[in-house]
Amino acid sequence: MGTMLNVENPATNETYATLEMMEREEVLYVIEKARAAFNGWRFSPVGERVELVHGFIRKLIEQKEAVATEVTKQMGKPLAQARREVDGCIRRASFMASIAEESLKDIALESSGELFKKIVLEPKGVLVDIASWNYPLQVAVSVIAPAVLAGNAVVVKHSSYTPFCGLMFERLFRAAGAPEGLVSAVVADRANSAALFESPLVKGIFFTGSVDGGYQVNRQAARLLVDVGLELGGKDPAYVRADADLADCVPILADASFYNTGQSCCAVERIYVHKSCYDDFVAGFFKEVKGYKVVDPMVEGAYIGPMTQKKQLGVLEAQTEEALVLGAKCILGGKRTSVNGKGNYFEPTILIDVTNNMLAMQEESFGPIIGIMPVSNDEEAVSLMNDSRFGLSASVWTRDYKTAMKLAPMIEAGTVLLNRADAVDPDLAWTGVKESGKGCTLSELGFKAMTQPKSYNFRLV
Repeated sequence: MGTMLNVENPATNETYATLEMMEREEVLYVIEKARAAFNGWRFSPVGERVELVHGFIRKLIEQKEAVATEVTKQMGKPLAQARREVDGCIRRASFMASIAEESLKDIALESSGELFKKIVLEPKGVLVDIASWNYPLQVAVSVIAPAVLAGNAVVVKHSSYTPFCGLMFERLFRAAGAPEGLVSAVVADRANSAALFESPLVKGIFFTGSVDGGYQVNRQAARLLVDVGLELGGKDPAYVRADADLADCVPILADASFYNTGQSCCAVERIYVHKSCYDDFVAGFFKEVKGYKVVDPMVEGAYIGPMTQKKQLGVLEAQTEEALVLGAKCILGGKRTSVNGKGNYFEPTILIDVTNNMLAMQEESFGPIIGIMPVSNDEEAVSLMNDSRFGLSASVWTRDYKTAMKLAPMIEAGTVLLNRADAVDPDLAWTGVKESGKGCTLSELGFKAMTQPKSYNFRLV
């Protein structure tokens, strides 16, 4: 028997399940099977691929409650939020299927009587999706669905915290009629997973995870000379202007900061508020967040669950302690806690009187902690928003649409939102700048990373 993976339930610190992990040769065999599936799938009509994705969706709908429960027990997401993630996974797959025909059609060029020219978008082959645990369904499907729709085969290496999600994609695509090997899951340790970066059959790698992990993947993929898509860290800012509707923005920003226990790449992690409304904003924000209760994620109505990674509790403690030493005030939370004496829980935490040099305002928290800072004007706000090595998303809160349109080009982020936050729409490109990553998923542009252009240049005789 091979090495076993113990999957821990972060709400109880008890073992949820164990899985036997693959050896290197088994990982390479999965890639070979994926290549064999691709050899036939690549020539399938786009309509057939669309129907397969719809079949997967139907299977997922049938098993929604079981899948959501499995997500909660693996990574601690409150059950209601896990159900919403299943819905989000369905929504993303459905949208990408709806635009596949148009997005993948040939690009016809003007041809004379003697010449025929066109550009086609061919599938690349076997793509590897290294998926993250925080949104284990939505993150993975953003690669898997468009990859399959474009005619590729996909090997999913899911996080060791959420391996059953990778296996779920393999199982449900197979149940929907996918050829064996078209969507496959790999469960292996880091050493044996390295085989994913060694096979010449792999033609593209997509990674969602830490910045350090992204650099490692990029270096390893360079040996294969393949394209890499990276969605890495975030420290997403929000700017509340003087004319913002506080009754509207306070609850939305609180939710954007603490939803999924703050474990979202695009969660709001720092808030800049115009000084004229700063006190009112802080008072309203405190009142809103104080109502968030730390409970077992399986309890109906739970909002704040456990941290998936126990080690992150130390990160949050260090950020809070450093902020206090440097003059910040903690007006809510600030320490780890438990439910029934168990679990990786941290109290919802609000820091005020922060400065932009603090760890809590610079380094990714990935947990239920937020820093709020007053600013004097738009120029100061934009400068502080851009004072970060990350650039995933950013939000502006104002009733002045024209000013928002002027500020958006100045903000260094892959997505700029107005009067909303922590929102990913599948019809828009999901991308980041600086150390938040490179490449994009979703939207029509998401298919570009899954395909290789080929030009036809025919002289007719």
